[in-house]
Amino acid sequence: MTAVMLGLLPHLKVLHILFLAVWIAGLTALPVLLAEQDRAMRGPFLGRLRQVTHRGFIWCVTPAAVLTVATGTSLIFLRAVFSPWMFAKLVCVAALVGLHVWIGHAIAAPSKGPQSAARWVPGLPLLLLCLVVAAVLALVLGKPDLDRLPFPIWLRQPLGFSLPFDSPNP
Repeated sequence: MTAVMLGLLPHLKVLHILFLAVWIAGLTALPVLLAEQDRAMRGPFLGRLRQVTHRGFIWCVTPAAVLTVATGTSLIFLRAVFSPWMFAKLVCVAALVGLHVWIGHAIAAPSKGPQSAARWVPGLPLLLLCLVVAAVLALVLGKPDLDRLPFPIWLRQPLGFSLPFDSPNP
């Protein structure tokens, strides 16, 4: 890895953590806002609350999710982290993406008609979010030895393929 790449790593990691914090904060706030919509039921406050929830999801939480995944993917390849704990973390990231989609679906449901909007209880998504975030923190901070788990060999080591942006060594 070149000196320029090594110099970029801390900055990329800070951006990754920043985007992740915004994403998790949004996934925490949006279920609460959806529950508030049920309480508001009608009136100008409901319209404003739906607008804030929708715009927050579209313009803040979703870009933070995309940038989190993009910077995280860059860090995986730049640092060549191909260990079982990283793949377990990627399963947790997939769970976060699933939560993101579920919440996004709940935000869009009222636009399809009042019969599509189900009552929203924020307890379950917040509990799932807390469990996934706790698992990610345990994996990232602890980097547990998961080599005893039956991962296939192609997940345990790089296969030697070059990346499209790799420069050949002389």
